[in-house]
Amino acid sequence: MGNEQEDKEMEMGSIVVEKVGGRSSVVHCFSRYPVKFIIPKKVGSSRTDVVWVYALNYGGGIVSGDQILCKFSVGDCCTMVLTTQGSTKVYKSVGSKCSKQLLEARVGSNALLAIIPDPVTCFSTARYYQKQVFNVSSNSNLVIVDWITSGRHESGEKWDFDLYRSINNIFLEDGEPLFLDTMSLEKEKIGCIHELVQDYQVIAMILLLGPKLQFVQNLVQDKVKGIMSEQLQHPSGALSHKRNEAGYFISKPSLMASCSVFGTKNQFGHIWLESFYKSIETRGRKTRNANFMISAHSNLYKR
Repeated sequence: MGNEQEDKEMEMGSIVVEKVGGRSSVVHCFSRYPVKFIIPKKVGSSRTDVVWVYALNYGGGIVSGDQILCKFSVGDCCTMVLTTQGSTKVYKSVGSKCSKQLLEARVGSNALLAIIPDPVTCFSTARYYQKQVFNVSSNSNLVIVDWITSGRHESGEKWDFDLYRSINNIFLEDGEPLFLDTMSLEKEKIGCIHELVQDYQVIAMILLLGPKLQFVQNLVQDKVKGIMSEQLQHPSGALSHKRNEAGYFISKPSLMASCSVFGTKNQFGHIWLESFYKSIETRGRKTRNANFMISAHSNLYKR
């Protein structure tokens, strides 16, 4: 009972999309300060069956201590895109207050939900916690883009926040966990985040789920494998490179990426990642430094 009351107090927005007259339509929309939803009536061709939702924060960002919960439901055979009009700014922390943003979503049978926001940008000393929980059916389709920039370069800030934690969990209808992922950057535990990440400017995760996205999944896997194989085999294409005492290259690729398949049959992902890391070890390269780091996950529901 206590948790339900707390959720109601935190809930700042909710949207339900269902089929009306054969088209994906918003049948419920609620938002209150500091959240606002903009739902354009015309997006793309009239033959395109999709609801676009822009999520905004009054004041242009998330203030220290904010606790925001938004809930979304995408009905069977419907399509919804959730995006933003600019980066999500997380302002400086007041004391040790943490800003929290929670998202809960249900994706129906043969439905598609795409979460494609602009990146999170944390100000100096900011503390930010984000959790996204998705409940899907066996043939739901889901796109998640979860990314963070290094900060406000124009103000001389680079990975200068105190805490960034992002959690993405996906569960099947019976409660079985399908995907559990947490990324945590905490100054108190790992020391100077800038020293750890060094030349990286962006960290991103892209997740593709469901049969409608199979072509994109295959394309991403092939592209990532090709890009990283090229960079590992030809260090001259990296940002900088030199040889260490053992004669191996220590390089800083302009892009560092990995790609894996998750679900019940994920041998390809495991084999590819193992080969990928072995190739790094064999060549003796430290690939922790780069301008952009991306991790891609896909699932084809091969059961």
